[in-house]
Amino acid sequence: MDYKKAGVDIEAGYKSVELMKEHIRKTMRPEVLTNIGGFSGAFSMDAFKNMEKPTLVSGTDGVGTKLKLAFIMDKHDTVGIDCVAMCVNDIACAGGEPLFFLDYIACGKNVPEKIAEIVKGVADGCAQSNAALIGGETAEMPGFYPEDEYDLAGFAVGIVDEKDLITGKDLKPGDILIGMASSGVHSNGFSLVRKVFDMTKESLSAYHEALGSTLGEALLAPTKIYVKALKSIKEAGVRIRACSHITGGGFYENVPRMLKEGVCAVIEKDSYPVPPIFAMMAEQGKIDEKMMYNTYNMGLGMVLAVDAADVDKTMEAIKAAGEAPYVVGRVEEGEKGVKLC
Repeated sequence: MDYKKAGVDIEAGYKSVELMKEHIRKTMRPEVLTNIGGFSGAFSMDAFKNMEKPTLVSGTDGVGTKLKLAFIMDKHDTVGIDCVAMCVNDIACAGGEPLFFLDYIACGKNVPEKIAEIVKGVADGCAQSNAALIGGETAEMPGFYPEDEYDLAGFAVGIVDEKDLITGKDLKPGDILIGMASSGVHSNGFSLVRKVFDMTKESLSAYHEALGSTLGEALLAPTKIYVKALKSIKEAGVRIRACSHITGGGFYENVPRMLKEGVCAVIEKDSYPVPPIFAMMAEQGKIDEKMMYNTYNMGLGMVLAVDAADVDKTMEAIKAAGEAPYVVGRVEEGEKGVKLC
């Protein structure tokens, strides 16, 4: 008896590391002090010594049951982007700059080429957010996961000068809400998605005119990463007063998280285009509108508040970063919460 007969292939693990190295290299930043494959990742803080009060911010998350679609479609090169996005968007939402990322892949069987595809997506997400992929773990767990399935999670660390933290404390009535377009469902609510649609390769491969793509392509579209857009706003000299990453819980859970007591957010539902995947889901699943807005991003992956005088500058900065912005509402005096009208 040996480890391979028990279901763990050490040689496959070595091959996975070799295959993923080319993807990891493109994420390296000058501050990275360790080589790929070490026991830990080291990152120099010298570049941030001039901050008044350098403050670390962190985020951790996974991809959730969206992975089930990747298994069915045997497409594994974009879920890593989702994993990174869920972590770095939270950091950017607080005003932070992502510095480095670590991933964790647990699988039933280590197929090196598949693991490399997953890590390619992670590296792509890191490149989009200028975060270094400085470490990770691939755990082969036979008997715990089916051979053709895996889980994927990650952890990110960023930095911000304490005075630049986005906390919502300066929000006031009259501030304007600006939303940035999502790419679709992103990485939340897939337990409901999988109840609405037939989860077969045939169904997911079917082309839908309304979507302009197959159903699977629309659902697997990777989560938008808003790091560059938020950085562009800051570089334009705009102070973001509050920011919300619209993830699980949709508008009703996430928008109030950016508000202080005594103000509410008013969002106009017809102020921006809602991707057709949401209408299709609501119709086929007979899901009422409030539940849709309480579960999904409904076309806005990030909502931020700025002074009314900074709206034009903010819109231009977002466009310059390649994202689509919309003026979607305003901040009003009232009980803390969100109103959709």
